[in-house]
Amino acid sequence: MSAKASERLMKAREIASNPSSYKVCEGCDSIVGFSVAVCPNCHAYRFDESVTRVVDQALYLGSRAQTSVTVQDMV
Repeated sequence: MSAKASERLMKAREIASNPSSYKVCEGCDSIVGFSVAVCPNCHAYRFDESVTRVVDQALYLGSRAQTSVTVQDMV
Protein backbone atom coordinates (compact mmCIF):
# COMPACT_ATOMS: atom_id res chain seq x y z
CA MET A 1 0.00 0.00 0.00
CA SER A 2 1.39 3.39 -0.97
CA ALA A 3 1.84 6.20 1.52
CA LYS A 4 -0.97 8.18 -0.13
CA ALA A 5 -3.36 5.21 0.07
CA SER A 6 -2.43 4.63 3.70
CA GLU A 7 -3.05 8.32 4.44
CA ARG A 8 -6.50 8.14 2.79
CA LEU A 9 -7.42 5.06 4.81
CA MET A 10 -6.32 6.70 8.08
CA LYS A 11 -8.39 9.80 7.26
CA ALA A 12 -11.40 7.60 6.41
CA ARG A 13 -11.10 5.87 9.78
CA GLU A 14 -10.88 9.23 11.54
CA ILE A 15 -14.05 10.42 9.79
CA ALA A 16 -15.91 7.15 10.38
CA SER A 17 -15.09 7.29 14.08
CA ASN A 18 -16.57 10.81 14.42
CA PRO A 19 -19.20 11.12 11.64
CA SER A 20 -21.22 13.85 13.37
CA SER A 21 -18.38 16.30 12.62
CA TYR A 22 -18.73 15.78 8.86
CA LYS A 23 -21.26 15.75 6.01
CA VAL A 24 -21.29 14.54 2.41
CA CYS A 25 -21.65 16.99 -0.48
CA GLU A 26 -24.58 16.04 -2.68
CA GLY A 27 -22.91 17.70 -5.66
CA CYS A 28 -19.63 15.79 -5.78
CA ASP A 29 -19.78 13.23 -2.92
CA SER A 30 -16.85 14.84 -1.09
CA ILE A 31 -16.75 14.72 2.69
CA VAL A 32 -16.50 18.14 4.31
CA GLY A 33 -16.52 19.50 7.84
CA PHE A 34 -19.92 19.96 9.41
CA SER A 35 -19.61 23.76 9.59
CA VAL A 36 -18.95 24.18 5.84
CA ALA A 37 -21.74 26.05 4.02
CA VAL A 38 -20.41 25.66 0.46
CA CYS A 39 -18.38 22.71 -0.83
CA PRO A 40 -14.79 23.84 -1.51
CA ASN A 41 -14.51 21.36 -4.40
CA CYS A 42 -17.69 21.92 -6.44
CA HIS A 43 -19.34 24.92 -4.74
CA ALA A 44 -22.58 23.02 -4.06
CA TYR A 45 -24.58 23.91 -0.98
CA ARG A 46 -26.63 20.73 -0.40
CA PHE A 47 -25.29 18.13 1.99
CA ASP A 48 -26.29 14.80 3.50
CA GLU A 49 -25.59 14.98 7.23
CA SER A 50 -26.75 11.45 8.13
CA VAL A 51 -24.24 9.43 10.13
CA THR A 52 -24.78 6.37 7.95
CA ARG A 53 -24.04 8.27 4.73
CA VAL A 54 -20.90 9.87 6.16
CA VAL A 55 -19.50 6.55 7.42
CA ASP A 56 -20.34 4.71 4.18
CA GLN A 57 -18.79 7.44 2.03
CA ALA A 58 -15.66 7.64 4.21
CA LEU A 59 -15.09 3.90 3.95
CA TYR A 60 -15.74 3.96 0.20
CA LEU A 61 -13.38 6.89 -0.47
CA GLY A 62 -10.74 5.50 1.89
CA SER A 63 -10.66 2.18 0.07
CA ARG A 64 -9.87 3.53 -3.39
CA ALA A 65 -7.42 5.86 -5.07
CA GLN A 66 -8.23 9.56 -5.26
CA THR A 67 -9.86 10.48 -8.56
CA SER A 68 -10.98 14.06 -7.94
CA VAL A 69 -8.95 17.23 -7.96
CA THR A 70 -9.00 19.10 -4.65
CA VAL A 71 -7.95 22.57 -3.61
CA GLN A 72 -4.75 21.10 -2.13
CA ASP A 73 -3.85 19.58 -5.50
CA MET A 74 -3.88 23.03 -7.08
CA VAL A 75 -1.32 24.53 -4.68
